[in-house]
Amino acid sequence: MSEVNHRASLIPAVFYKDPRAALQFLEKAFGFEPTMIITDDDGNVSHSEMSFGGGCIMVGGEWDVHTTKSPASVGGANTQNVHVQLTEDIDAHCERAKAAGAQVVAEPEDQFYGDRTYRAKDPEGHMWTFGQTLRIVSSEEMAKASGLKFELG
Repeated sequence: MSEVNHRASLIPAVFYKDPRAALQFLEKAFGFEPTMIITDDDGNVSHSEMSFGGGCIMVGGEWDVHTTKSPASVGGANTQNVHVQLTEDIDAHCERAKAAGAQVVAEPEDQFYGDRTYRAKDPEGHMWTFGQTLRIVSSEEMAKASGLKFELG
């Protein structure tokens, strides 16, 4: 009988100039838990994974001159954003992130779609958003509150 794969279907990979410092920051600021750290003979992080709730992320160092870079190496540009859905106390989570040195760029705020969210940058400039569902809102209610048209697949 084969072993069942319990990994998430989608796993974002985030690249850092200093992945070991990133692992420490992500644990302290956002509550991620290291689940795997692979190092080379010199002790440099080659690959790592961290869990949060039912999901995980890969954290690694920069590699290949043209592909995987930290925002700190490309003038602060972000081409993606990692969103983390919380189950409780988003305001306390934000305060924890601030205390650990995250740059909060948008304070926690209730959204028209029923979530409360905030955005923060880590020390190398990756943008992270955090959300907590406060209430379930229908697409009709969201359209009315936002003035936007919703197309559902």
